Amino acid sequence: MSVERTALAPGYEISRLIRGGWQLAGGHGAVDRERAVSDMAAFVDAGVTTFDCADIYTGVEEMIGAFRERLIAERGAEAARALQVHTKFVPDWDALGRLTRADVRGVITRSLARLRIERLDLVQFHWWNYDAPGLVETGLMLKELQDEGLIARIGATNFDGPHARALVEAGVPLVSMQSQYSLLDPRPEVSLAGLCGETGMRLLCYGTIAGGFLSARWLGRPDPGDAFENRSLVKYKLIIDDFGGWDLFQALLRTLDAVATKYGVGITAVATRWVLQRPHVAAAIVGARYAEHLPENLAVFGFALDAQDEAAIAAVLAQRTGPAGDAYTLERDRDGKHGRIMKYNLNTAS
Repeated sequence: MSVERTALAPGYEISRLIRGGWQLAGGHGAVDRERAVSDMAAFVDAGVTTFDCADIYTGVEEMIGAFRERLIAERGAEAARALQVHTKFVPDWDALGRLTRADVRGVITRSLARLRIERLDLVQFHWWNYDAPGLVETGLMLKELQDEGLIARIGATNFDGPHARALVEAGVPLVSMQSQYSLLDPRPEVSLAGLCGETGMRLLCYGTIAGGFLSARWLGRPDPGDAFENRSLVKYKLIIDDFGGWDLFQALLRTLDAVATKYGVGITAVATRWVLQRPHVAAAIVGARYAEHLPENLAVFGFALDAQDEAAIAAVLAQRTGPAGDAYTLERDRDGKHGRIMKYNLNTAS
């Protein structure tokens, strides 16, 4: 089956499945660097040519840079040009309000060096604290670097609609918004979807399978509580609790399992397909250390949900109680249960 592709911006096409890089940063367990770099070729060969990383994902930009160099050495420069790499600009919480042009340039040139490339395909801007001054001004600093030729396109990550609109209206040309979006977490529908409809901005979605919770592994399992081996699972279990609790989550899994059986795929494929069929969604970002689950990931392109499937899923979703608020609002409350597990000052250490 062919990986679907879409135009994220004029003249710029991406795969609708994006290989996420956060699991390579070490927070999900030890990483075999050589295996990780070698396995990147399997994604590209399968048609997953778009990779996502960040300045704060320790070592990941360097791994992708090493893979690009390997592509050039083994297949030629044209093969490397077929790869799209999206990174991020995530200034530390403690640095907000005092960022200079030199600071912004320093992070961007560091990403260029790590990725071994002359221009960044897409830089996704994040801002931890809306109360800190300088949000729009910093976005415009990225625009200056775009005008200079160091950045091809600018996106953002984890903004709500009103603050993304402020950037756009100030002249920051956002082509995309990376946002958490899943059957369990519809918060991008609050205001981001409307802005996308007005401006043409597209959604790049992470958390589509809720860290693996939206899978057969959890079907019929008792509530595991909150003791997990990594922060990602804690994060998504909190979303399940807000969604309506473990019993409603199990009802959703049973419904997804019935749909999955109909198409001969897994629950994760159905959950990802649901997101890909939402308005304004360009792609889903799937985290992976290696290529072992790639065939399961690609199954999403072998079917489409029909009206009957959508209705069955919607009947369960109509019972949900949360999560409340706009996109990423809960995570911005440093004293709340979602905000307390976040790490806010990673750029200096990266």
